[in-house]
Order: sequence, then C-alpha cells, then structure tokens
Amino acid sequence: MSAYAVAAVPALIWLYLLAARGGFWRLAARFASSPPPLAPRRIVVLIPARNEARLIGAAVSSLARQAFNGCIQIIVIDDGSTDGTAQAARSAANANGALASLTLIQGAPLPEGWTGKLWALSQGVAAAAERTPDYLLFTDADICHGRDSIASLVGNAEAHGWDLVSHMVKLSTATLAERLLIPAFVFFFFMVYPPGWIASARYKVAGAAGGCVLIRPQALARIGGLKAIRWRIIDDCALARAVKDAGGRVWLGLTRDTRSLRAYESGAEIGAMISRTAFSQLGHSYLMLVATVLGLLVTYVLPVLLLFTGNPLSICLGGAALLLMSVCYWPMVRFYGLSPVWSLCLPPISLFYLGALIHSALQYARGRGGKWKGRVQDA
Repeated sequence: MSAYAVAAVPALIWLYLLAARGGFWRLAARFASSPPPLAPRRIVVLIPARNEARLIGAAVSSLARQAFNGCIQIIVIDDGSTDGTAQAARSAANANGALASLTLIQGAPLPEGWTGKLWALSQGVAAAAERTPDYLLFTDADICHGRDSIASLVGNAEAHGWDLVSHMVKLSTATLAERLLIPAFVFFFFMVYPPGWIASARYKVAGAAGGCVLIRPQALARIGGLKAIRWRIIDDCALARAVKDAGGRVWLGLTRDTRSLRAYESGAEIGAMISRTAFSQLGHSYLMLVATVLGLLVTYVLPVLLLFTGNPLSICLGGAALLLMSVCYWPMVRFYGLSPVWSLCLPPISLFYLGALIHSALQYARGRGGKWKGRVQDA
C-alpha cells in the first residue's frame, strides 16, 4: 500500500462516520418530543444505592417533584451502605411529602455470579411486582430528574410503542478534566451505539444508558428478568440487547433537564470510570484490544502526524480528516455549552481513552477488572 493510500485512510474513516454511521453525531434528532401519556400510569422507580448518602437525597427529591399524571412509587435498595444512605433517602422523601411513596429495602448479601447493581435491582423488581406497575424506571442514586422526566419517558414509550426507553442524562462538566473528557465519553458511546440504529429493527445494535432506563415489565419478563444478564457489568447495554433480541423495541436519546450529580475532580477519576468496563466492551479479547489500539491511532492520531510530513498531499489529507472529525464532534461540544475550540481536542483525548483501555485490560489480567465500590466484578 502506498504512503498516499495510508494517508487517505483517516479521511475515509471520518467520511464513513459522518455519512454512514447512523447519523450518531446529529444530536437534534436525539431528543424526544412526545406528548405526555393520556391515561394515568403507575410507575415504580428502582434506585440501587451503595454509600450514596451525599447524592441520593437530591435524586429522591427530584422524583418526588415530578409533573406527572399518574402514580409514582420509589423503591430504594440499600446495597450494604455504611454512610446513612437509607436515612438520607427517607429524609428527602419526608421533606417533599412523599414518604408514603417511598419503600426502603435492605439488600441481601451478594450471591456468586451477580454484579452488585443487578442484584440490587432484581430485589427491587421483585418488590415492584406486588404493585403491578405499567413501567419500571431504573435510575441511579446520583441522577437528578427534570420535572418532566418521567412524563417524557412514558409519553415517548406510549406514543411510539417502545418497550425500553433510555435517556443519556447530562453529565457534569464543572471541572477542567470533565470539560475535556466527558463530552467525548458521550460522543464515543453514541459512535459505538448509534441511536438511530438502536431504534431500527433493521440493525442488531442495541444500547441504553443505565442512569435512566424505563422498561415495560412484560418486556423484562420476556427475557427472563435481570437474571438473564446477571453477570454483565455493562448492564444497561446488555439489557437493551436482550430486549431487542426478544423482539422488543428500544430507544435511546438525550435529555437537557435530567443530569448526573456525580462530579469527577480529576482525569484519574474519569480514567477509572472508563477502565472499569472498557475491556469488557471488547469481550475480553486481546486480539480486539490490539485492533482497537491500532484503530484509535489511525483514526485520531495519524491525521495530526500527517500535518508534519512536509508533503502537500499528505498534509491536505490529514487536514481533511481533522476537519471532518471536528464537524462530527462539534454538536456534542455545543450541547455541553463549550467553546468550539474543544471540538479540535479529540486527538489528545483519544490517547487518554487508549490509556484507559490498556489499563482496563491489565486490571482484568490481574484479576481486578470491573472494580467498583470495593467489589471486583469482572475477573
């Protein structure tokens, strides 16, 4: 292969991503605009929580203040917390006049073969069955829901017949590390799981964002419940995959008003978050690891190197790839309210993610994969 052919590869990759990857970068199409449900619906919200006393009060308060024509009940599953998580949830519900709608479950010990979050959720699902809900909402203890969050989720499901509706909540960009790395996290997620393909029966791609997942109980029952995915640490996408494989319809989109309260003060904290599941995403394949590393280098780093070759054609090809890259990334940068300059930062950001991926593989090889809140879940 000639040097010019190699130089053209990054530009061709970005042309494909821009034109043929399901329009994953077109964020305007990722917002639900459905009317609220016409008939009252019964929603049971399940919040698995482990040492979340600092954040869970805001999450429970936001759910207690929903503008929703229906019944909302909240079940918090306290997964072995030692910091007063249950009391914080109870206090928030009481302060918002919703104590009668709150149920606290003390989680049972984690059995072998389950991840902590899915075991906690499964206990919540069992308790929710007694309430015969129309929908279950799986949400995290650090998620602050906008006033219309549940109405939007249910309205979208009812208007379009979705069995699972998920919102990628707005993540924190308060710190410099977050502004640099978090919009790229969402961008890469949508690149791997194009929402347009997720919603289409023509494609096998399925994905969801675990912080905010609305699911019909019947769809969950069809896949055999959470037990069917009990060992999966990328549980949200595994759930969406199982629902779609069983003939269900899945939708993933963005929301401006529902946000995560979890802050990452440093790049190291974000790196740990990425590393926890990165190698699992590759199916624990070292061959896929090598291919992914090479792919990242060619797609994101090679265009920069081409600018320094001194060859006019190579410089133009590198510049074209960087331009296409920035065009793809700009909508995400704008969604997070950042300067357009940030759209030029994907090459160095990709090196950070590459390092997190390699670290994830090393942690798995050492028997420490998927570590979260003191538990190794991917070994």
